[in-house]
Amino acid sequence: MGLALRLLLLLGAAALPGGRSRLHSTRIYNTVVSEPGPGLPWYSAVGYVDDQLFVDYTSEKRRVEPHTEWMARNVDPQHWDEQTWRARRWQAWFNASLNALRELYNHNKGFHVIQTIYGCDLWEDNVIQGFYQDSYDGRDFLTFDKETMTWVAADIGAQITKKRWDVEIGDNQRWKRYLEEECIPWLRSSLEYGKETLQRKVRPTARVSDRSSHDGLTTLSCTVRGFYPRDITVTWLKNGESRQQETYSEGILPSGDGTYQTWVKMEIDPKIKARYSCHVEHESLLEPLSVSWEPNNNLIPVVAGVITAVVLIGVIIGVVVWKKKRPGKKGDGYTVASVRALVISATTTSSSSGGPSGEGKGRRERQSATTFWFPGLYSSS
Repeated sequence: MGLALRLLLLLGAAALPGGRSRLHSTRIYNTVVSEPGPGLPWYSAVGYVDDQLFVDYTSEKRRVEPHTEWMARNVDPQHWDEQTWRARRWQAWFNASLNALRELYNHNKGFHVIQTIYGCDLWEDNVIQGFYQDSYDGRDFLTFDKETMTWVAADIGAQITKKRWDVEIGDNQRWKRYLEEECIPWLRSSLEYGKETLQRKVRPTARVSDRSSHDGLTTLSCTVRGFYPRDITVTWLKNGESRQQETYSEGILPSGDGTYQTWVKMEIDPKIKARYSCHVEHESLLEPLSVSWEPNNNLIPVVAGVITAVVLIGVIIGVVVWKKKRPGKKGDGYTVASVRALVISATTTSSSSGGPSGEGKGRRERQSATTFWFPGLYSSS
């Protein structure tokens, strides 16, 4: 997973424009480095459906392998042999490509990296979008234009490779066909294979809190946990109106149990009287979730808990005193240790959470997975 996160960070420029949230997606990431190290092979390829790693290949193990039970169950084992053959070819292609770019940019020493990302998105309104983009040393290099079947160069150095790739009509037609005709049908099949994981919906929970900030201000925080899928909208409302421009988020992070969590904060002046609430929209919710903030409302459960504990301890002590004074057999009273155990037991709470549900047992019709296409080598001259 660490490698995938590095890919996402270094290929951040490959994010598609627009504020609309995609419903489902598939991504193939390729990386080749000049100086491999622990946990970073010199070549690797990983594939994702939504947030699920379903396939990988590295120069160390030299074999394409499925990573999910639902993918292994529904795809013929012979398919992985074919993909292994293709991945080994692309491994050699990437090695030659990295050498070409190092020569082009006169990079004889140090760490250098080529990364590619390609795949497709399926949007809620049934609009589809396929793309291919690559980078060299974390900077954009080439992007494929499906409409013209040509390559868009990000700098002067990339112009050399663009001219060479633009004339490879057959390769460009295959890329267009894959991105427009093959990627989405394969994505739909994958969603069916792994529907109990990929298409599940888990409702979020939300909690608001506050803390003192600088200059007499107060920071409101809305913590939203336990939701799936990942896409979610969390905003603070002031008197019913969105204050999106005044809020900041710490991003959406995995919770460790197959769900996600996020935090959205906003600074307010507590002397200005207003109604604040956290507004949550998620596809698992029939209606948006709204949690209101009241000054010091986070102290109520603490105070209630303290009062309950004090009352409970008083009752227990009263029972002990009554039993000690009660006539009867010796040893009929409680010990100090047993009173302590009762208090601890009465004030301890437990929680449990479940991970993703298991996959279905039915076997589906087999479908070929993503094909690795091989465009021409990067060029240094």
